[in-house]
This record gives sequence, structure tokens and C-alpha cells, in this order.
Amino acid sequence: MKTITDGGTVRKLWLADRGAFRDHLLRLDPISRHQRFAMGASDDFVIRYAETSFNLDTLIHGWFVDDRLVGAGELRGLPQNAKEAEAAFSVEADWQLKGVGSALMEKTLLAARNRRIRRVYMNCLASNRHMQRLARRFGAELEFESGDVVGLVLPDGPTPGSYFREAVADAHGWTTAIFDLQRRLVAPTRA
Repeated sequence: MKTITDGGTVRKLWLADRGAFRDHLLRLDPISRHQRFAMGASDDFVIRYAETSFNLDTLIHGWFVDDRLVGAGELRGLPQNAKEAEAAFSVEADWQLKGVGSALMEKTLLAARNRRIRRVYMNCLASNRHMQRLARRFGAELEFESGDVVGLVLPDGPTPGSYFREAVADAHGWTTAIFDLQRRLVAPTRA
């Protein structure tokens, strides 16, 4: 059984990661895909969703194992209030319940904190007990609404330490992304 300590890194996704994000969402098993989108989502829907996810109001962190994106945490600003955002998470079945969601949640909430977002909402199906437990672990208040559950997290304000943690993680993530890209570009020529 693999655990988070078997190797893997969490980092922000860049525009160059759009294909990896799309492929990750397409690999979600039917239950995970339904839980992520709260509906049956066709491949065409998922492809369009991934293509539009890298806009200025969205920040995505990904969990990579062997250059493969297996989990993602999204932070989307809400257009009606710049101090509020929605968070959504997806983890491929083989990596669920192994700490990936917690690592993604931690990075997502740090990003929200440093952007002075005061309220982070997480919507999930009432049957998605794993997401509810994860939200509670990070201090979310849960309310049941129309068969769904809405979690609300109130992040602390930014501090010099929180900015520093994100900056260090970004520098490490950028370096990792560059080396991963280089490795992918060089690997086919070796064959």
C-alpha cells in the first residue's frame, strides 16, 4: 500500500501543467469524478473544465508522483466578493486516504490566507464523508443544504511567516517543474 511518504511533491500548477491537470481529471474513477463535480461529468465536460481552469482567479496545487499528477486542490475566487473563494479537491482512487488531500488542503488554505481571503467554501455531496472529515480537520464549519454539504473555513490573516512559507514552496515547486519538464523532454531521445 502506497502512502504519501513513498515520494511525491505538492506544488502550484502552471499553464504548462494544463495537460497534466486535464489527464488527472480524466483518470478519476466514476465515483471520484461524480464527487468532484457533484454530477456525472462527461469526458468533454472535463476537458472543457480543465482548459478554462487556468485563469487569473484560479490557483491550483497538484500532488505529483513520478511526474504524474494524481491529486489537485483548486482555489477559485468568487466574482461577487474578492474576499471569498471556493476550494475543490480531486484525488485519484489509488491515492485517496493517504494524506494527499491534507497536503493539498494545507497549501490551498495557505494561498487563501496570503491573498487575504476571509472565507473559503467547500461544497460536497452529503455522501462524501472523506471530504467532510478533511474539511473538519482544517476547522471547517459544515452545514447541510439541499442534499449537499457546505464547509466554511475562515483562514487567518497573512503574516511574514506565511508569505515566506509560500515563497519557499513556490521556489521549490518552480525548480521541480523545470527539472520535470527537462527530464520529459530528454527522456524520448534516450530510447
